[in-house]
Amino acid sequence: MAHSDPIADFLTRVRNAIKAKHKKVEIPASNLKKELTRIMFENKFITKYDVVNSGTHDTIRIALKYSNAQSVIRGLRRISTPGIRRYRPVDELPRVNNGMGIAVISTSKGVMSDKQARKDNVGGEVLCYIW
Repeated sequence: MAHSDPIADFLTRVRNAIKAKHKKVEIPASNLKKELTRIMFENKFITKYDVVNSGTHDTIRIALKYSNAQSVIRGLRRISTPGIRRYRPVDELPRVNNGMGIAVISTSKGVMSDKQARKDNVGGEVLCYIW
């Protein structure tokens, strides 16, 4: 099944797994989804992940992280959509929950968190917020 917005599909699958209190979620893989998952892992929003090759296509298996029966991920929000792209220069990159969350930015140097984009002094398309 083709999706018109694979990032929104990724975020929705993670959000639904958290609401259902699942320990793992499996998502069809793409390079952008692998980068999103890597950023979530580096910022300690998930416990671990691995890319499973199941013949025709890859799948990302994500182990969700919980603390005191509450998910570490409190919210996921899509910002730039296929219909409305949201680009920001480095001095206008958003701060999510006063630095407690991250904004995922697609830059000319690759996909990275807002903190890394500020460090590299590069702006780009704001894909989503995770807090």
